[in-house]
Amino acid sequence: MTLTPDLAARVQALACGPRRILGITGAPGAGKSTLAERVVGAVGPGAVVVPMDGFHLAQSQLERLGRAGRKGAPDTFDADGFVALLTRLRSPVRTVYAPEYRRDLRNAVAGAIAVGPDVRLVVVEGNYLLLDDHGFGPVAGLLDESWFLAPDDDVRLARLVARHEAFGKTPDAARAWSYGPDEANARLVAATAGRADVVVPIG
Repeated sequence: MTLTPDLAARVQALACGPRRILGITGAPGAGKSTLAERVVGAVGPGAVVVPMDGFHLAQSQLERLGRAGRKGAPDTFDADGFVALLTRLRSPVRTVYAPEYRRDLRNAVAGAIAVGPDVRLVVVEGNYLLLDDHGFGPVAGLLDESWFLAPDDDVRLARLVARHEAFGKTPDAARAWSYGPDEANARLVAATAGRADVVVPIG
């Protein structure tokens, strides 16, 4: 996935002047992480990625709450904590430390991502940046610009199944999760596309 000339121009405009926050959203498997890394690569040391996935509730909490079977749904995240982090990131006075989700651990690691005062562009990526409920409502207003990724669904689902297999699920389990909980979340995310500043079609 490469930046189109239009997106590259938008990135350069965002990376000039005071700190900006760019949100990249879309359904599971849409390519959010890949595009976020491309944006940071285009800017260099003045940009950093902060994934929303760092605010997954711990696996132990999901099991206690009976939500482990639909991990990734809106109510399996600490939305208030995510909003609080974005609020802090808007004031680049000191270094802010953000959590990072580790798929190998099935949990987030606190303080794994450092966002120093010199960072001009923070790229936030996640499914629910434009969702208006489950505590995510304030997020859209904390972003300077939002991009919604809209890939071909067959491509997205194939990518999602492969990712689940890469992290240990059997082929049958990977397909069941992709077409079950992930697809339910994808439909919820799709309804938020109209709130984005830019919709990015991907073949």
